[in-house]
Amino acid sequence: MFHQIWAALLYLYGILLNSIYQCPEHSQLTTEGADGKEFPEPHLGRWYFIAGAAPTKEELATFDPVDNIVFNMAVGSAPMQLQLRATIRMKNGLCAPRKWIYHLSEGSTDLRTEGRPDMKTKLFSSACPGGIMLKETGQGYQRFLLYNRSPHPPKKCVEEFQSLTSCLDFKAFLLTPRNQ
Repeated sequence: MFHQIWAALLYLYGILLNSIYQCPEHSQLTTEGADGKEFPEPHLGRWYFIAGAAPTKEELATFDPVDNIVFNMAVGSAPMQLQLRATIRMKNGLCAPRKWIYHLSEGSTDLRTEGRPDMKTKLFSSACPGGIMLKETGQGYQRFLLYNRSPHPPKKCVEEFQSLTSCLDFKAFLLTPRNQ
């Protein structure tokens, strides 16, 4: 009898803690802006890769040799298509240009990468001014990525991103140096 009462009290305590310490929610962006355009204009243009978080370090390993990345998001050549170009500056000083084509999902910002059917990208709002978060999932990995219009956003933005992703049990964290 004592064990049943103790188990019930621990269960109620767990429910109480869970309700108090829930991770904050960030709303997923949609592909239709207030003016009815396919993709809201504020999400096009130049973005700087700031930080990444994942459940394990291996899921962020692709970013280990990177000093900084500048992306340019533009409307693609077909409806419901976006073109992403990146200039990747490696820690060894070399630059590596890359480009991707994203296909938008109807009514959401779920993005599919052309040539990578296993990869799915979702866009989320960020409390950070000029910021946006992406959640990428693919075969064997998932990660959150923080981007900003400024190459050096306020420290508080990075701390909030790290806190949110840690709350979601993403233990590995990577901050790009952005020295070069």
